[in-house]
Order: sequence, then structure tokens, then C-alpha cells
Amino acid sequence: MGIVTPFPAPHGKPSQIGFDRAELTRILDLYGRMVAAGHWRDYAIELGRDAAVFAAFRRAAERPEFRIEKRPALRNRQGMWALVGEHGAVVKRGHDLGPILAPVERRLMKIVED
Repeated sequence: MGIVTPFPAPHGKPSQIGFDRAELTRILDLYGRMVAAGHWRDYAIELGRDAAVFAAFRRAAERPEFRIEKRPALRNRQGMWALVGEHGAVVKRGHDLGPILAPVERRLMKIVED
């Protein structure tokens, strides 16, 4: 009863793309800081056959302000990570998650005066 047998994937391809623990930790850390700063209020995760998407919302009833997409099929081309803006334009694309999150993290920086 305690054994879970996964369904076989066709042609050795995974049936669902997902985030690993380190990736999800990094994304949720940024999400938590954006919530604390009052920028975001809700999120959604979509795990599909071609991509895994983390969408962050200002309000739950709107379209997402940013989507962080992982598309492994683009790994050898322009990079599997993409930051997509509210209107569907790709803000940044690359091979590593850190530089993709940089434009969003810059919004958290504030100038501190003496």
C-alpha cells in the first residue's frame, strides 16, 4: 500500500515540468519580500508539459504582474528561464534564475539617507 508507481513517460520525456526545491525556495523568498513591501498579494503556479510558471499578482482579480517561466526545451538556445511582464512581453531571458529575478529585486531597493 505504501509504494507509489509513477506512470511511464512517453519517449523518456517527463510528463510534467516543475521547479526543484532550490528554484522554488529562491522564487518564494522573492515573493515573500515583495509581499512584505506591499507590491504583491497573490501567486499561482502552473505545472504543464512544456513549462512551469510562477505568476505573481498585485491583486487576485488581475492578470499577473510578472510570470517566471521555466522551459527546459529552450535550455540550449536562449535559456530556459524567462521573466514575462504583465502584457506578455519577455523582460529578461537567460540560463540562470538569479539574473532573471534581478529586475524584480531592484524594485525592493530603497535609497537610505543619513
